[in-house]
Amino acid sequence: MAKVLRLQTHLSPKKFPLYLTSNKLTGPIEDWIIRRESNLHADLSYNNFNESIEPTTCPENLNLFRSYNATKKSELGKCLSSNHCSKNWYSVHINCGGESVTIGDTPYEADDDSAGPAKFFYSKESWGASNTGDFWVERNYKATNVSAIKGDDTELYTTARLSALSLTYYGRCLANGNYTVTLHFAEIVIRDNRSFRSLGKRMFDVYIQGERKLKDFDIRSLAGEVDKALIRKFNAVVEDGILEVRFQYAGKGTTAVPIRGNYGPLISAISFESNFHPPTSGRGKRQILHIIAGAVTASLILIFAILFVSWRRSRNRISKEEELRGLDLLTGVFTIRQIKVATDNFDAANKIGEGGFGSVYKGTLLDGTVIAVKQLSSKSKQGNREFVNEIGMISGLQHPNLVKLYGCCAEGNQLLLVYEYLENNSLARALFGPEEHRLKIDWPTRQKICIGIAKGLAFLHEESSLKIVHRDIKATNILLDNKLNPKISDFGLAKLDDEDNTHISTRVAGTIGYMAPEYALWGYLTYKADVYSFGVVALEIAAGKSIMTYRPNEKFVCLLDWAVVLQRQGKLMDLVDETLGSDLKQDEALRMINVALLCTNPSPALRPTMSAVIRILEDHLDLPEFNVESRFYDDCDDHLNFQGLRDKYGPMLSSSQSQPPTHSSNITGTECSPSSSA
Repeated sequence: MAKVLRLQTHLSPKKFPLYLTSNKLTGPIEDWIIRRESNLHADLSYNNFNESIEPTTCPENLNLFRSYNATKKSELGKCLSSNHCSKNWYSVHINCGGESVTIGDTPYEADDDSAGPAKFFYSKESWGASNTGDFWVERNYKATNVSAIKGDDTELYTTARLSALSLTYYGRCLANGNYTVTLHFAEIVIRDNRSFRSLGKRMFDVYIQGERKLKDFDIRSLAGEVDKALIRKFNAVVEDGILEVRFQYAGKGTTAVPIRGNYGPLISAISFESNFHPPTSGRGKRQILHIIAGAVTASLILIFAILFVSWRRSRNRISKEEELRGLDLLTGVFTIRQIKVATDNFDAANKIGEGGFGSVYKGTLLDGTVIAVKQLSSKSKQGNREFVNEIGMISGLQHPNLVKLYGCCAEGNQLLLVYEYLENNSLARALFGPEEHRLKIDWPTRQKICIGIAKGLAFLHEESSLKIVHRDIKATNILLDNKLNPKISDFGLAKLDDEDNTHISTRVAGTIGYMAPEYALWGYLTYKADVYSFGVVALEIAAGKSIMTYRPNEKFVCLLDWAVVLQRQGKLMDLVDETLGSDLKQDEALRMINVALLCTNPSPALRPTMSAVIRILEDHLDLPEFNVESRFYDDCDDHLNFQGLRDKYGPMLSSSQSQPPTHSSNITGTECSPSSSA
């Protein structure tokens, strides 16, 4: 670096602005750069200088963000007023370029610094920002919208932060773990009129933790119009307390218009939200051990509570109202009397489903809370072990796409689980159940359901403190609320996934048609088994048909068999539900089917993670190529090599066609899937 500056001394660099960002420069920073006049800007961000000269404060005209070749924490902290973190932060919400606002229950902090062409600005312990680049004419790094934007969070889009070249927001002092990054965009500078404000085109790239997530991002084009909110969500991992989001002009779009203005990066609001709860103590495996110990303790408390309630019940006979008023959902303990009262003594009119475990009833508590009661029969394949397992698994999990467990009851030979009631029953019934129960689900809703299921599984596999393999993902175990949001249910077969083990060898239990081949044949269980099951469900969502009950002719075993044939023939659109109307988006439908086929690859190693599936479905990640011909076909045969499955399971599959799907069921056995047995 010293040599570079000496070579340029003949051009009097001390009298001009310096923009040297992202040049991988090394060596010491010359003292004259730090001590230049305040009207001369210097941007040295994203370089690898050593620390021979380190300013004690951050000058207004000097940007040293990530300019040192030290650890991430220290390179952020050079010249900060304090490097110390008073605590771990689990969420950060920023209203970019605007005042503090509260959206719902979430406060967004103000970001009202004037910024500058080369400035590292910071005001909070938990976050800061860096800006690089000078506008041609007008130095205004904040935009204000004069038009109304519809929505509940319209205040986030009245202002935005602008940059000519590079804009970075970073969270610091964050607790390590998995986070959801939410980016709010709205084009509030470019207009849809004939003024000069309509002449530009804004395109930029978005990087999170150094990885490019969006390329040539065009807000107006993707939103469809100006002054329309556009939200993008991403998963990120924090390992050193730092979470960084960078918006980078990449040489496309417009940098200036004939009169004034700049169309570099623009952002309206940013959120960093942890996907885990603050721990009480411990880290890593110690944290998991504490969680497991807590679960064991909670189970013991639950047992004693059940015994106490049973004892008290034997000594007291109280009225219906008193019984229900004594119920506290937070305790998780119900008496059989409470449940009988809520369900009108398990009246047949309140029965909403039935499966291998028993029946499901709708009930209503005194305060109006509607519940669903799963009653495990004495002949249930899902016995005491699965009952206890489901309580332990789901009671500690909270996610919008997982069903909520309110509590349980274990009195005599009665085993009952009490859940939140979901108005639209199961996805299986909504798509291909009896005609009177089917719902007309349009394509945008199907896309939402598919992505919601993927997010629930991504939480179980990657984001939850306890990594869990569900083992029984199927359409009957996906429940729909009144807005058709999907929620994964039935955790009776779920298994903890120890990250130190490559797989779990276990008894095979699941549902025909949804089990991965390596699990069905050898009991080899990893989270990729859930990925396979998700692929089958995604195929059913696109086709509107059941994996087992649909066969176009006797040459094919099941829907998956037929889908692979159509992929080879380039006719995948023939698989899409013919009842879908004009709102069908062919590119999304083809992407969903191709994702389904990718997830059902016979090789677990070639199946994607659920976080990758989400990004593909949301069109943030390109779909990998998937060549089925070399894997499933003979050179001289137009049919899939599923003959072994046809011979072995043909009678079983034929009989299953006459039995419509129920609310939920668990069947121990193998399934219809491409495998080496074919």
